[in-house]
Amino acid sequence: MSTDNNVQPTLRHVTCPGASHTDAATHRMAYWSWGDERNPNVLICVHGLSRQGRDFDTLAKALCDRYHVVCPDVVGRGESDWLADPSGYQVFGYVGDMVALLQSLRTQRGAADPIAVDWVGTSMGGLIGMALSALPPAASGATLRKMVLNDVGPRVRHEAIVRIGEYLGQPMRFSDEQQAADYLWRISTGFGPHTPEQWLALSRPLLRKAPDGSGLILHYDPAIAAPFKTMNADSAAAGEAMLWQVYDSLKAKVLLLRGKQSDLLDTATAVDMTRRGPKARLVEFEGVGHAPTLIAADQVAAVKEFLIE
Repeated sequence: MSTDNNVQPTLRHVTCPGASHTDAATHRMAYWSWGDERNPNVLICVHGLSRQGRDFDTLAKALCDRYHVVCPDVVGRGESDWLADPSGYQVFGYVGDMVALLQSLRTQRGAADPIAVDWVGTSMGGLIGMALSALPPAASGATLRKMVLNDVGPRVRHEAIVRIGEYLGQPMRFSDEQQAADYLWRISTGFGPHTPEQWLALSRPLLRKAPDGSGLILHYDPAIAAPFKTMNADSAAAGEAMLWQVYDSLKAKVLLLRGKQSDLLDTATAVDMTRRGPKARLVEFEGVGHAPTLIAADQVAAVKEFLIE
């Protein structure tokens, strides 16, 4: 494990195609690059719905001596562009951006064939990874070897969707970082125990100065909530059926992480995932809900052991 806590990532960008049929303009997706960019071992880490790539700082520091670790800010979040058409804020649009990223990484390496990558996806990031796996490697630019699905599966509980919908996209303004961190903690207690220093480090990249210079606002496009709030029972059922098909077809080895108190990934779904398709290895964390932040030592160790075994 890397012991240099002062190591920092490099901010890069990749140009991506329009995200919807009404959006012909390109946009830029930011990503945080850790470690030797010539390293043939590539690890892609993709965050949850309203988060950003710096969520993976602790994990990236632990693995960047073995991997080129790439942590995108999914479009509409962090340092990435916002979309003109909010309908583009959906998993299949995000998959298109990941294809652009993977093809760029392949080109940087001068590789004629798809490159082999490992994937860590928290919540939405796991869904993106599963959807990406359905593409032929020649189309995506990569072959997925190992996949860590962090508290997500083909079935997403409706109760969690309702909970997330209550705060996603709400206009918020904070007087300082601590007030913002306190608010983020109230809506994220499922992340489990963190020291005040850990939580402030997780919260700080989610903030930016308000346009008028008065206080801080959350660093994502509120419009990411628009497609999310159109979900209903019928669309959820159709999505679940499709995702089970994708999951059952996965060729990658899968590690499934679950907070034991998760309200998004229930026990029955997790157990089914150990029996179907790639037969995921399941690791659960006591005292954690949705979703493990991959900061605690036992969480980092579980991921590292799976990836480097």
